[in-house]
Amino acid sequence: MTAETRPVTVLFDADKLILELHHDAEGAYHAFPGGRPGTAAAPRVALSLEEALHARIRPAGTAEAVLRAWSLGAAPQGPVALVDPAAVEPVRVRAGAVVIRDGALLLIRFTEEGGGSHYEIPGGGVEAGETPEAAVLRELDEETGLAGTVGPEVARVWKDGRHEHYFLVSATGEVGPPETLDNYGGAPAWVPVERLPATPLWPRRLSWRIEHWHRTGWPERPAELADSITELGPPCMW
Repeated sequence: MTAETRPVTVLFDADKLILELHHDAEGAYHAFPGGRPGTAAAPRVALSLEEALHARIRPAGTAEAVLRAWSLGAAPQGPVALVDPAAVEPVRVRAGAVVIRDGALLLIRFTEEGGGSHYEIPGGGVEAGETPEAAVLRELDEETGLAGTVGPEVARVWKDGRHEHYFLVSATGEVGPPETLDNYGGAPAWVPVERLPATPLWPRRLSWRIEHWHRTGWPERPAELADSITELGPPCMW
């Protein structure tokens, strides 16, 4: 199966994005008009940029491109490519643990040549026969030495052919000695949640949302995000 790339139409009414409102087993989501041929007509809604940034918009690849341009002041109108990473069999399924303690998020820090660093959320590949929920606890133990209890899934991210699941995890214990951990050269680090929007963290489009959700409340349904960002330095608020 390959991703669709046929065009869909992006419509705006003044400063609001026009989308169709659909429902699935998890609740409401939005789609671009004309993006679902052969389906029944759906009601249309108008979303501000702030509303669109926190909506479930499908396909996620097209939504990423539109929100990026809109946030930078160049909102596209008319035909754009329909890019649906969810339509492609993932090369890898990953599970990540969002662990917050005393106002800080647990991350894995990787030092780069020249003294810089970047961060990743603890987690790793889901093994054959394993659920993402089981994988996230196994990976958390391997990378940090912490045990935990899995809470709700807060985000699904498609990146570089991977399908990534991120769960809130209530963790117990203390980070283990470095020689007992398997981090591929990284090291656990607690980063204050308020610093996440400016932290070079993968996946980039998730970092500022964690800070936002921590302040305002976690989403009722997992956010659905495509993330094609290749540079961690520039800020991302879309």
